Amino acid sequence: MHSFQTDFLKFVIDNDILRFGEFTLKSGRISPYFFNAGLFNTGEKLSFLARCYAAAIVHSGQQFDVLFGPAYKGIPLVSATAMALASNHDINKPFCFNRKETKEHGEGGVIVGAELTGNVMIIDDVITAGTAVREAADILANNGAVLAGIAVAMDRQERGTGSLSAIQEIEQNYQIKIVSIINLQDIVDFLEETSAKVLQQHLEAVIAYRTEYGV
Repeated sequence: MHSFQTDFLKFVIDNDILRFGEFTLKSGRISPYFFNAGLFNTGEKLSFLARCYAAAIVHSGQQFDVLFGPAYKGIPLVSATAMALASNHDINKPFCFNRKETKEHGEGGVIVGAELTGNVMIIDDVITAGTAVREAADILANNGAVLAGIAVAMDRQERGTGSLSAIQEIEQNYQIKIVSIINLQDIVDFLEETSAKVLQQHLEAVIAYRTEYGV
C-alpha cells in the first residue's frame, strides 16, 4: 500500500468517514463497514481528499486533457482536485462541470468552466451503479469529448447482480481504467497491519464479507 493510501485510511477512520459495525446497504446486504464520502464537509477534509485524488491520479499514470465533475457531488471534487494537481504536482489541467438544467440566459448551455474536449478524466466520490457514469459519458459524447478514465475515492470491489462489480462492468463496457484512492483489499490490509485492537476486532467480519460478496 502506498503512503497516500495509508494516510487516507487513517484520516477517514479518525474522522468517522469510514466506520465499522453493521450497516444495511441499499442492496439489502449487511456490511461490516460503511464509507460516507459526504462527511468530507469542511475545508480541511476536502483539501485532504483532493490531495489524495491527485496522488492516486498521478500514481496511475493515466493521461487526460480535462477534468470533469458530474453535478452535483462532482463539482467541489473536481474543483479541489484540479487545485491539488496544480499545487502539489505542477500539473495544471483545465476543469469543468455540468448543470442539471440548461441555462437559457448569459453564456447558456450546461457546461461550466473549461471547454469539454479531448480526453476527459471524471472525478466522482463512489460508483454504486453505472447509471451516473452513463449519464456523464453521454454528456462527454454530446460535446465530442472522450472518456479516458474515472477517479473515485473508494472501490468496494463488490459484486453487483452478476459476477462483476459495478466498476469492473464500467471498465469493460467503456474500455477504461478506474482509479480509486482505496479499495476493499486496502481496508483488509490496513486492519491486518494495525496495532489498534479496536480496529483489529473488525478484521474477521470484513474478510467474511469480502469472501461472500467480493470480486
